[in-house]
Parts: sequence; C-alpha cells; structure tokens
Amino acid sequence: MNKSSWLALLLMSAMGVAPVPAAAQTAPSASEAAAYSGLHAAAHKGDVTRIEALAASRADLNARDANGRTPLHVATFAKQREAIRALVKAGAGIDLLDKDRYDGVTIAAVADDEETLRTLLALGASAKQVTSRYDGTALIAAAHLGHDGVVRQLIAAHAPLDHVNNLHWTAVIESIVLGNGGARHQATLKALVDAGANLQLTDRSGQTPLQLARARGYAAMVTMLERAGAK
Repeated sequence: MNKSSWLALLLMSAMGVAPVPAAAQTAPSASEAAAYSGLHAAAHKGDVTRIEALAASRADLNARDANGRTPLHVATFAKQREAIRALVKAGAGIDLLDKDRYDGVTIAAVADDEETLRTLLALGASAKQVTSRYDGTALIAAAHLGHDGVVRQLIAAHAPLDHVNNLHWTAVIESIVLGNGGARHQATLKALVDAGANLQLTDRSGQTPLQLARARGYAAMVTMLERAGAK
C-alpha cells in the first residue's frame, strides 16, 4: 500500500468511516485460468463451440471452482460476452453468487464494464440482488467507484435506489464518502438524485448526504443536493 493509500485510510478512520476495498471481487489468477478445464476453460477463452458441445453432453453448467466461481462468473471476469450468451442459452444460472458473494452483475459493475453489464441485463440478470460481505448491491458498488454509466444502467434496470448496506450506507452516501468529489462521482450522484433516491437517509452517525458532502468540501455535490431539497 502506498503513502497516499495509508493517508486515505487514516483520514477515514479519524472520521469514523470504515474503509472498504474498491474491488473485493477475486478474478481468476493466471495460474488458475491456465489450470481450468471443461466449461471453466471454455468460458475463460470464449470458446462458444466448446461450451455448446459440453452443454449438449450434460456437463454441469454451474460447476464451481475453488473460489465458488461458475463458468458464467469466469466469462464475466474475462469479458467473454458470447460465452455468457451461450451459457445462459444452455441453462446456466445467471444470478448465482461466488464464494465472495458476488454475482455477474456486480462483477461487471465494479469492473466498469458497461458492455458486459448490458449483456447480462438483457439476458435477464437481476440488478436487485444483495451481494458482497457488506450486504450491498451492484448499484452501491458502482456508486462507490464513480462508475456513472454503470449506475445509469442499473437504475434503468430497477436496482434498489435506497438499499442500506451493513456499513449503514446507501448508494448516495457511498458516492460521497468513498468518492473523490470529481466529475464521475458528481455524475453518479446526479443520476441517483434524478432517479429519486432518498437524500435524507443518514449514515450510522446520523449524518445526511448533504452534511457529508459539506464536511468533505465537495462544493459541486453540495450545490446539487441543495437544489434537490436535501437537508
């Protein structure tokens, strides 16, 4: 961890904010991918012909690797969209969670992979699942990272706007307390405000989004929240 990361963690600790990793998903390592066989190998490589052949031979479409990843999870990490389509067409579960409690939608959201997310949602994946050790959602994860395009997709897919995770944060709050106040986090907050997210829900210490934005000196966010009637 570099010096700036340590300073960020110290600042968050001083403010009573629990640090959250930006990307807690565990993608297959190079050695794991090299050792894959069957559907996991085909998914990682995007080998649709092999996926279809294995599905026809009744291979387990939802087989798990050591981290609980199904072939669909692997294909999502690898951005193999045709493989995702082939797996779902064959009957693979589209909303399953891996060992870290992530689904394909959240994996794509954290990766800022709008095209893979679009593919999953078009195939019927849910934007409403509770995922991760933080009992969050894909929308909260994307808001945290300022992935504004992903956030807009998830809102359109009826992701729960006001879900509160076990840190007592909503997507609105995470866009502020875990963001940098820059253009993409501003765009993320705007998307949530425009969608009608609740701006009065507080964090565990009773701070509203407006108070949190003021405390961090995020002037553009403060103006946006004030115009939306936040208190």
